[in-house]
Order: sequence, then C-alpha cells, then structure tokens
Amino acid sequence: LRCQEAPRPRSCHGWQASMKSGSLSYILPCNRLPVQLMSQVRVYTSNGQKKDLGSEDTNKSAHEETLHKAETGQDTTNAGQKQSLLKQPIQVKVKAVLKKREYGPKYTQNNFITGVRAINEFCLKSSDLDQLRKIKRRSPHDDTETFTVYLRSDVEAKSLEVWGSPEALARERKRRKEAEIKYRENLFRNQRLLWEYKQFFGNTKPRSSTAAMFFKGPGKVVMVAICINGLNFFFKLLAWVYTGSASMFSEAIHSLADTCNQALLALGISQSARTPDPSHPYGFTNMRYIASLISGVGIFMMGAGLSWYHGIIGLLHPHPVESLLWAYCILAGSLVSEGATLLVAINEIRRSARAKGLSFYQYVVQSRDPSTNVVLLEDAAAVLSVAVAATCMGLTSLTGNPYYDSVGSLGVGTLLGTVSAFLIYTNTEALLGRSIEPEQLQRLTELLESDPVVRAIHDVKATDMGMSKVRFKAEVDFDGRVVTRSYLEKQDIEQLLQEIQQVKTLEELEAFMLKHGDNIIDTLGAEVDRLEKDLKQRNPDVRHVDLEIL
Repeated sequence: LRCQEAPRPRSCHGWQASMKSGSLSYILPCNRLPVQLMSQVRVYTSNGQKKDLGSEDTNKSAHEETLHKAETGQDTTNAGQKQSLLKQPIQVKVKAVLKKREYGPKYTQNNFITGVRAINEFCLKSSDLDQLRKIKRRSPHDDTETFTVYLRSDVEAKSLEVWGSPEALARERKRRKEAEIKYRENLFRNQRLLWEYKQFFGNTKPRSSTAAMFFKGPGKVVMVAICINGLNFFFKLLAWVYTGSASMFSEAIHSLADTCNQALLALGISQSARTPDPSHPYGFTNMRYIASLISGVGIFMMGAGLSWYHGIIGLLHPHPVESLLWAYCILAGSLVSEGATLLVAINEIRRSARAKGLSFYQYVVQSRDPSTNVVLLEDAAAVLSVAVAATCMGLTSLTGNPYYDSVGSLGVGTLLGTVSAFLIYTNTEALLGRSIEPEQLQRLTELLESDPVVRAIHDVKATDMGMSKVRFKAEVDFDGRVVTRSYLEKQDIEQLLQEIQQVKTLEELEAFMLKHGDNIIDTLGAEVDRLEKDLKQRNPDVRHVDLEIL
C-alpha cells in the first residue's frame, strides 16, 4: 500500500479516519491528514489463473475509500492532492506446495513384513510368498548384511485371496492357536516322560557345556568348596556331640551354612548358562547374583543367627565343657581344608582381576564374579572363625570358665553377620543395575564424538548387567550433511545430475525426492549399525548398544 499525505493546519488525535475496500471496512488512527488509498490486488493461483479484486465498482470504491475529514473547511489544494494518488497494483505470489496427505490413525500400506511373520500371522505357505514382490533390506542382525521382506499390503491381499474372506482367516488363526496350545501340552508331557526314562535307565548323553562349567573357573571353586565344607560339617558335628562346646556347635552350623549356600551358588551358575529366550532376551546372567544374594541371607539367618542364639544360651545357662582334644584336632583339620579352599578362590580372583585390568580389591568390591566372591568371603570368615573358636576354647580349658566358649560363639556369629551384610549389599547393587566406571564411560563417549557423522551425544547411560556385560544407550545428534555426502559418494553423480535436469513438474520433483530420501534414511541406518559395531569391537564388554536418533 502506498499513501500520500498533505500538510494540515492542525493535528487531530485518536481514531478519526476510516477506510473501506470492497466489503471490508477499517478504522485507521490519524494524526494529521486523511489518506486516500486506491489499489488493485491480483492473486495468482497454482493453476496460473489470475483474479482481479475490486474492479467491479472502481468509481464507487474510490469515493468510499476517501477518509472523513477531521474539519469541514478543506481547501482546494488538498482536494487536488487526493485526485493525484498513485494507483499501483500489488502482486501476491502464492507458494506452490504439495497437498498434505492424510494417512489416518493407522497406516500400514508401506510397512514391510518378514517371511516368517507372513506365514505365521496370515496363515500362508512359503509357496504363496514366491508370487509376491521381494524387497532386499538392510539386516538388523550382525551375521547377515541384507534380508528379504515383503510389503504388508501384498501379504494381506494374498491372504484374502487364499482364504476368501477375513472371517475365514480369523477362523484359521483360531484353529492354529488351539493346535499350538495342544502341541505345547504334548511337548511338556513328552519332556516329562523323557526325564523319567533317563532317571530309570541312566543318561548316556555326553557331558554338556553346563556340566563342563564346574571343571574350570568359578564352577571349579564352588565344587571344591562344597566338598570340603561338607566334610568339615560332618567332623565338626561329631566333635560337638562329643564335647558339647558352644564354639564347636557354631563351627558346625557355619560349615553347614557354607555347604548349603555353595550348593545354591552351583545352581545359580548352571542357570546362568541358559541361552536367552523370548521371555528373557538378555539371558540369565543375573542368576548368579540372585543366588549370591540368597546365599548372603542364608549366612545371616543360619550362620549368624544360630551362632548368636547358641552363644546367648551358653551365657544364660553355662555348663562345663568335656575334653577338647578331639575338638582341637578337628579344628586344625578344618583350618587346613578351609585355607586350601581360600587359596583356590584367591588365585581365581587374581587371575580374573588381571584379565580385566583391575586390582584384587576392586574386583571383589565391584562383585565382578559373585560366585567366587561368596566362596572367598565364606572361607576367609571360616579361617578367622576357626581361630576365634580355638582361642576361646583354649581359654575355657585353661581357666575352666565356660563363658569364654560362649563369647567365642558370639564372635563367630558377628563375623558371619558382617560377611552376609557385605554380600547382600554388593549383590543388591549389581541387581539394581549400576553404572560402569567413569573412565570407561568417557572412552565410549569420546569414541562416538570423534566420528564425523556425529554432532553431539546426549543422555548417555551405560549399565553393568553383570558378569562383565555392559548395555550402552545414548541419544545421538547426527550431521545430516555428512550422512547425505556418504550417500552421494556411492552414487553416479552424472546420472544423478541428469535425473535432476529431467525434473520439470511437481510430480516429478516429488518422485525424485521420495526416491533419494528413502535411500538417505537407509544410509543413516547403516551409519548407526557401523557405530554400534565399532563400539562392540573396541570394547568387548559392551554387548548391547542402543543409539537413538535425536
């Protein structure tokens, strides 16, 4: 809009002037002079047609667009100026945009589906899929680069062609579901019969990998501890029956608790070797921590609780102790056997800590191997408790005061309570999912940020899943220019230029952009796979990587 104003003798304030254009009326603030506007607007549509607004009644609109004068005595000079206002048309350029496509709340026409899902969900045969369009896509698995998928719309159409109607397809799905349930029931019954057959005739199957776990590493340590602690419990129980010593009773209970707990650890080791299934996609590694946690609770209840109880009873109702010669002999044998088991556990932890680049103390405190940790702490407590029991029994035999023996039982209980509290704390921390060391997290972060395709990373989380298995997650801001250049480096640029030059219409431009946009998204997915693979190769502890596009 262009306006021209003339000088006025005096000013007027407020909303004094009005303007009409066509069917619209405006009130304009006026400070000095009325303004007359005469304009012509042309609107260009996307199909090239031109519309002329305000041409019907030009003379009438020219008079109606004259603003009311603030004073009645307007001179002839102002009237002449009003007649000389410029008429300049305004051209409004409308952007050519694509019509927005409404997909609706559920749009699955362009979805892909694998052959296995097509057969299972739509009750088709593999021969039915041979007639459909096959599309090669980037594989989400590490062992294969590409795999074949089908359009979901094609599969749905094929299923309707095979079964005739959605109702018939639903009936077939229901029938197959019932057959699957029946198959599972028969499978469970057959597994039960096979187990009974093995129990009756013996298992001639060669040793499995689970059984082989108990002949090396933590499994070997646990099995040695079970055998030695079982023998110690038997001999300590005989010594208690012969002497009636409270300290010897505490030692017998201690050995029994150790034997039961280590049997529980063996169960945890065997369960942790199970392969992942759909219900537990990350495996059963945490079974070792669960078994160690229950073991710590068992030590507290059976070992510490019964030792405290027997010591308090001895203090309240003291009774003389019989000959302690056999008790000393059994304690000496127990000290040797428990010490041997302790050395086996120490050597295993040193070897594992050296392989992980950790110190002995860090390996134990971080509970990297819960099964070996339990054996180590139990045997260390056993050696110390043997020393405490022998000392208190010696004082009782020298002084004849049975209170020393009861105090020894309380001391053994306190020692077991401390060990159980440590085991409960460390295994609970491991099961809650603690973060990895800051130095290791910094290395992973720097590895991602040093890649040219990454602009920045946010919300980084690295969780220790147990047994040196790390899950890494991060929000990644990718550089779109680098991703696009990576895509262009794999294309024939001259052919791409020819395609661009052939684009003349909006429809051709849309088809061109959709084609290459889909390929660029695939390139972005390939870059994500490359980053995940690099993280796993350079950090073997990282087993699961989740990189989310920001």
